[in-house]
Amino acid sequence: MSTALRSRLGAGLSALVLSASLLALPAPSFAETEYRRGPDPTAAALQTTGPLAYASVTVSDASTPGFGAATIYYPTDTSQGTYGGVAISPGYTESQSAVSWFGPRLASHGFVVITFNTSSRYDQPAARGTQLLAALDYLTTSSSVRTRVDASRLAVMGHSMGGGGSLDAAKKRPSLQATIPLTPWHTDKTWPEIVTPSLIIGAERDTVAPVGSHAEPFYVSESATLQKAYAELNEAGHSATNSANAPTSRLSVAWLKRFVDNDTRYAQFLCPPPVTPSAELQEYRSTCPY
Repeated sequence: MSTALRSRLGAGLSALVLSASLLALPAPSFAETEYRRGPDPTAAALQTTGPLAYASVTVSDASTPGFGAATIYYPTDTSQGTYGGVAISPGYTESQSAVSWFGPRLASHGFVVITFNTSSRYDQPAARGTQLLAALDYLTTSSSVRTRVDASRLAVMGHSMGGGGSLDAAKKRPSLQATIPLTPWHTDKTWPEIVTPSLIIGAERDTVAPVGSHAEPFYVSESATLQKAYAELNEAGHSATNSANAPTSRLSVAWLKRFVDNDTRYAQFLCPPPVTPSAELQEYRSTCPY
């Protein structure tokens, strides 16, 4: 047999083996596809406005039990069923404007999002955690878009003391599907009680909530069996997550999609872990696979 013929036969056999292996792969389960919204994702798509049209509605503080004035961002398409809900708290002395960029970003990727002012700009993390839960309760039971939200698929986020509040909220309500503390601050350094999938985003140059005494010990203290990740933004300060940036957007959208929507298409952006250090991330730790 000639060398050329052997090569052609070998290539054909490899193609058959590959085809057979692809056919053998299990199809995605109903649980993995039930809440899929939008096209197959790319890393670039997660770093910008998503594929869904969205709108917003403001809520006065007179209408919000347990927290201040708020803004709700929601997908306008009702043909795809309900969406997961996300409540986001600002940090110490901040208003909701500090986290407002997440509203359009997450709504356009298929979530109903409520950002809010806290009852007092000086509220501590525990109070912010209580208000995050109150905001979710309002979103799912009283808001004008409550019929668009799946009350069984909820998450919390927050910046600084709001990030500490998101840990506190997850501790208080284990049924939450995800929590994302953003450069979090809290006097409690240990969170072994948390069972909610947790993505903690710290900042390398944070002098308000240094990662060595806040974000990192929070992550380490969570159970080793928890689905969790720690991302440290390279050369970034405490307020880095208060404006749109590629790694925060990409990781946050992917985390919510994976754990609130159970959409396994997004696991690829979380696991295997990105190579660090890089221009975006100084460090990344996780409990892959998801």
